[in-house]
Parts: sequence; C-alpha cells; structure tokens
Amino acid sequence: MPFSRLPLVVLFLSLTTVSFAQSSNIPPGTSVPSAPGQTPAAALSSIENDIASGSYATAKTRLLAFLATYPQNDRAWFDLGYCEDAQGHTDAAATDFRKALNINPHQFESHLALGLLLARKGDAEARKQLEAATQSTPNPPNPAATAQAYRALARLLMQSDPTSASNDLAQALKLTPETLPDTLLAARIAVNAGDPDIAEQEYNKVLAKSPSNSQAITGLTQIYIQQKQYAKAEPLVRSALDRDPDNPALNAQLAAILSAQGKLPEAIASLQKLHQLHPHNPSVGAMLADAYLQSGDLSKAAALYPQVIAADPKNTGLLDSYGQVLIREQQYGEAISQFQKAAQINPSDIDAWSGIAFASSELHQYQQELDALGHRAQLTPDTPATLFLWATAYDHLHQTKEAVDYYHRFLAAAPASKYSMQIWQAKHRLNALGNENR
Repeated sequence: MPFSRLPLVVLFLSLTTVSFAQSSNIPPGTSVPSAPGQTPAAALSSIENDIASGSYATAKTRLLAFLATYPQNDRAWFDLGYCEDAQGHTDAAATDFRKALNINPHQFESHLALGLLLARKGDAEARKQLEAATQSTPNPPNPAATAQAYRALARLLMQSDPTSASNDLAQALKLTPETLPDTLLAARIAVNAGDPDIAEQEYNKVLAKSPSNSQAITGLTQIYIQQKQYAKAEPLVRSALDRDPDNPALNAQLAAILSAQGKLPEAIASLQKLHQLHPHNPSVGAMLADAYLQSGDLSKAAALYPQVIAADPKNTGLLDSYGQVLIREQQYGEAISQFQKAAQINPSDIDAWSGIAFASSELHQYQQELDALGHRAQLTPDTPATLFLWATAYDHLHQTKEAVDYYHRFLAAAPASKYSMQIWQAKHRLNALGNENR
C-alpha cells in the first residue's frame, strides 16, 4: 500500500489554540514492500485499493482476514490503523499502530501516524513518537516524508519548547524548500520564544508574498498591540477587515486597539458586532462587558457580566469586574459576594480583597473591612486609599490608637492633589481624637 495517505498535522490558528487534524496527503512515494515469502503483496495491494477509494469498512474486513493468516505483517497493521483513524476510531487506530511497531520498531510510517494521532489528543507521548519518526527511515527513503515528521514535531513543541521547535523546523528546511506555512510557523515559534523582532520579520515575509494572509496579519497585529504600536496596528487590521469583515480575531484586535487608544464608542461598536456573530463566546462577551464598564454604561455591563461568568465561573477577573460594576451601582452586598467568590478561588487576588474592604466600609461592616485589608496587606503594600480605609475602620470601632497611627500614615503618603477631602477628614479626626501632631 502506498503510505501516501497518512494523516498530516494541520495548524489551526484561533485566538489561542493549536490542534492536530487529519489530512489525506503525505509526500508521494513512501511505501513498504512486502517481505519475500511473508506476505502476498498482490492480495494486500488489492485491499489497499479499497482504502484508496475510501471503502474503509470493506478494507477493514479484508485486513482482519488477512491478519488472521499473517499476524506478523507490520504493513497490514498499519493499514488497519489507518482505516480506524480515518473513521474516527482513534483508540483502535493507536492499538494497531503499536502492533505494527511491536513487529517493526523502526517503521517510520507508524511512528509518524501514531505521533500525529496522539498530538491531536494532546497526549504527551506524541513527542516521543514523532522524534522516533525523525530517527527512522521511510521505506523507500523519502526526504519529504522525513521533513513532514520534523514539521509535525515543530508544531507540537512550538509553545512548550520553542527552542527545540525551531531546531526541528530547521531540520525540515534542510530537506525540503520553505513554504508559507513554514514561515508562519517560524513566526509563531519566535513569539513563544519571546523574540518579537524575529516574529515580525517572519510575518512580514509572509505578507510580502501573500498580502491578504489573515494569519500573518493577526500575528503581526498582536505583536504591535503588545508593543503598544497602535498606529501600526490599526491600519493593518482595518485593511484586513475590509477583506474579511466578520473575522472574529481581527474584530477582537480592532476593539482592543480602539479601547487602548481611548476610542471606547468605536471599540464598543466593534465588539457589539462581534458579539452578535458569536453570542456564546465568553471571551467576546467579557471584552464587551469590560468595554461597557470602562465607558460607564453600567446597566449593560451588569446585564452581560452574569452571562459570561456563567460560562466561565472560575474566572476571577470577571468576578472582580462584576463586583466593580455592582459597587458603582451601590449594590455593596452583592459586590462583596462576587469578590468573596473570587478570593475563594484565588486567595492571592488583590483586587478581590480591595473590593471586599471598600464595599464593607460602605456597609459599615468594619471588622470584615479590616479582615480584608489584612489579607490584602499580606500580598501587596498599602496605598493611600487603603491606609485611609484602615484608619476610618479603626476609628469607627473606637480603636483610637490604631486609628491615629493609620491617619498619620495616610497623611504621610497621600498627595494633596488627589486626596484633598480625605486629608481634611483625617486632620479633623486627629484633632477630635487629640492627636493632631505626632
């Protein structure tokens, strides 16, 4: 059977994921001849014609009968694994590929097929199998097939081990010419390696050959956003949206650019469009809710946050943001509930403890306020705002010594331009407590 029908690794670029998918092509010419005296090559070739025509059920039935007579035929076990994989029976396919490798541990084709299958499932063993493929020889020898194994390994490792991924891609390019997907892969590896300059060069190489390549535009725009080069990012993403107006990644990037530049009405319009296209996407909903919060449209933010939190209930950032909306709406009790959920999920959430402290102060729950301030103080230094909260909480609880201490700390730290009212109040209270000077 020609081994040219092995699954390929296909990289799908979304906002954050990489997956391995099955394809029907491998560089032509890779095959395993039957061992003399072991396998009737003509019979197996006839079965492989069924596979080539997509008649997997028929081919499986014939292969099982064939293997009952020739159980040590590694090529037939690979064929069976291919049929199972093509029908989505990944566990059975993996078993068949392993049987082929038990018979012939150096069979390139089953190492590659098993590695691709395991990569699609997110199994850590995928790396071992793909590395074994790069160290095995296709039969007959085929540089393009070996290059495919190196490329698959580079895609697998581009996030977890970008240095190794770069080396694997380099090995592939020694065997076959560079393609646009290779250049895109090199850019993504550079991003993950923390080298945005190299990534920018690679993305620009893609755009020089394919100016409308959305993956390159998305990647390059993300680099500009991270570097706060919005003047470069905005025209790039707008040009891409002219060609692909409903692209979710591009719309999200445009909204982020506009928001960062303070163009909230435009950002909201972009996000509303994106939310209409993807109403059940929690990331889109979260971005829109945050934009509503930043613009002061509290009613819309308050309506949207519960929906996105329901889809991602352990997202402390969403809980904290919803808590801030509720504080601005003076719903302090419900705000505390949201902040407490966030603090329970992540006890190191500074924003949650700050929110609990402020909302508790508004509800005159001073001991709860002090407890929250204590948790916060274990995580980060106090600010003038939290020093004032400490002071007023102790003052209300008639713990004069502590109140006086924190009023003085506040006065020493607070800039008059920002805290004029609180400074006046602190001095007034110190005077009332008989501790104006220290």
